[in-house]
Amino acid sequence: MTGWLGRIVALMLLLGLAACGPSKFKSYSGPPVTQVVVNKGARQMLLLNGNRVLKAYRIGLGNAPLGHKQFEGDGRTPEGLYYIDRRNPDSSYHLSIGISYPNPQDAAQAASMGRSAGSDIFIHGQGPEGRALSRRQQDWTAGCIAVTDEEAEDIYAMVRDGTPILITP
Repeated sequence: MTGWLGRIVALMLLLGLAACGPSKFKSYSGPPVTQVVVNKGARQMLLLNGNRVLKAYRIGLGNAPLGHKQFEGDGRTPEGLYYIDRRNPDSSYHLSIGISYPNPQDAAQAASMGRSAGSDIFIHGQGPEGRALSRRQQDWTAGCIAVTDEEAEDIYAMVRDGTPILITP
């Protein structure tokens, strides 16, 4: 019986160690991120605490990067003040955090053109599709902000829902 019990304990320990493998969910205990600033022209995203830069990232944008997003399917990344409003831990693009696009002005502008403003604008990693696309071109998303999968893990851990994000030309 002791041999049998020992094998069960050893199996449980091995299973426990396997469950402790690499995780895409990191923890963060540093200063809070109080604002995200995206400069589309510089292809840069900053995570700020007050005026202090905590992290800076090179980014990819929508596949038509110039100008403010007008309507769904235009390939542009929005410009303006938005907020982080949701998370998708099961994103096809590794991890993603949602941006509160469209705001009422965006929706009204698109409606005036007889179009939908769209939605589902995220900061996200690459995932398998993005890795292939980003090798060919820097700006490959449908309007989102792309970083590497590892960077997406950091951002997912650091940025809380409700954080303002300012996206500038």
